[in-house]
Amino acid sequence: MVKIECISIIGGIDKSGKPENITSLDIREGEIIGIVGPTGSGKSQLISDIEQLSQKDSSTRRQVLVNGKVPSPALRNDPRQKMVAQLSQNMNFLADMEVRDFLRLHARCRGKDQISTDEIIYKANQLTGEPIKPNDNLTILSGGQTRALMVADVAVISESPIVLIDEIENAGIKKHEALELLSGHNKLIMIVTHDPVMALSAKKRIIMKNGGMSTLLEATPEEKIVSEQLSGIDATILHLRELLRNGLYIEENDLNFIPESLLCKEENASLTL
Repeated sequence: MVKIECISIIGGIDKSGKPENITSLDIREGEIIGIVGPTGSGKSQLISDIEQLSQKDSSTRRQVLVNGKVPSPALRNDPRQKMVAQLSQNMNFLADMEVRDFLRLHARCRGKDQISTDEIIYKANQLTGEPIKPNDNLTILSGGQTRALMVADVAVISESPIVLIDEIENAGIKKHEALELLSGHNKLIMIVTHDPVMALSAKKRIIMKNGGMSTLLEATPEEKIVSEQLSGIDATILHLRELLRNGLYIEENDLNFIPESLLCKEENASLTL
C-alpha cells in the first residue's frame, strides 16, 4: 500500500460547465475535511471522484493526484491496492457469520492476524449504546451497531489511508468519538454532511454549489467553542435516547447531562485558572 502524505484535487467544472472556484486543493494525512452544501450541490460526486482517483474522466473533469503524482493504473483499479474506505448512512451486512469470525477473516486478508478482535469490538462499543457481542451474527446488527463496527474495523484493520464518510450523522453513533478514533490512526478523513456537529468538527470545509467546489473555509476559534457546545447537546440527546430505550422516565436533571469527554475538558480548564 502506497503511503499517502497528501492528495490533491485539481478543480474541473460545475454543472453549468464553468470552471470551479477552487482550482486546487491539498489534503494531508490526519486532516478532517467537511463537505457541505444543499442537496444536489455535488457533494456525493466529489467523494466519488476521490474514491475513483479521477483523471479528468468523470462528468466534473476533476483530477486527483496522490503525493503530487498521477496515480498508476494499478492504484486506481486493483482492489488489493484500494486506498479509499467509504462509510455511508446505509450499510448492511450480507455475510451470515459471527462478528468475531468476520473480523478474523478481514484481519487475515490484510495480513494482520496478530490484531485482537476483542480490541476492535471494544472500540466499536465505545461508539454505540447497543453493545456488540463477539458471537453476534452480522445480519442481526442494528444500523448503529453496523456503522460502529465498520468505523472500528476501518480504523484498526483497514489499510485504506482515505476515509470518506457520507451523511453518517443519523446512524445513532457517537460522532466525535468516531472521528477521533479514525484520525488517531492518521487517516485522511472527508465528511459529507448536513449536520453542524459533524461540519464544525472539521478543520476545514468545502462549500459545494451547483456541482462545483465553491469556497474553502477554515474553522475559526469561535466555531470551535460552538462545536464543543453542540457536542454536549448531541451527547445529551444520545443519553436521553438510551434512557428511553431502557424503559426509564426522563427527569429534568437528565437535561443537565455532561459527557465525560467534556467534563474532563472543564476540569482541566479549572485547573489552569
